[in-house]
Amino acid sequence: DDRRGENPVQKFDFLGYTFRPRRSKNRYGKFFINFTPGVSRKACKAMRQEIRRWRLHLKPDKQIEDLSRMFNPVIRGWINYFGGFYKTELYSVLRHMNRALVQWARRKYKRLYRYRRRAEYWLGRIAKREPRLLAHWQMGVSPSVR
Repeated sequence: DDRRGENPVQKFDFLGYTFRPRRSKNRYGKFFINFTPGVSRKACKAMRQEIRRWRLHLKPDKQIEDLSRMFNPVIRGWINYFGGFYKTELYSVLRHMNRALVQWARRKYKRLYRYRRRAEYWLGRIAKREPRLLAHWQMGVSPSVR
């Protein structure tokens, strides 16, 4: 090992990315350890706080198309900026967006109010029927369908 001394910190944050050792696959299908960027925890936290600030659950007067028009540009921006490297790190934030949409649906529709799972399935059916409605649904991060 050519490394001098002991340096336990093998990661750093820069411009919303965390650079750290991650498992990668080469062109022959073999796995190896690579030092690559992915969205940082701090950036994920900021995005989740932004979703919370939107207060989707307090907008039952809006249709899902209206929500799509309001929030798609921001979600698409996050996907374009942070999705360039290690896109799967972003999935937790996008699943958080889906949970916020489930809360919105439960507030909007009386028949879904008491049933979280039913609201998830309802949203999943919409995602399956119109996958281009929300930016993160296009990349496959959609609610579950029964």
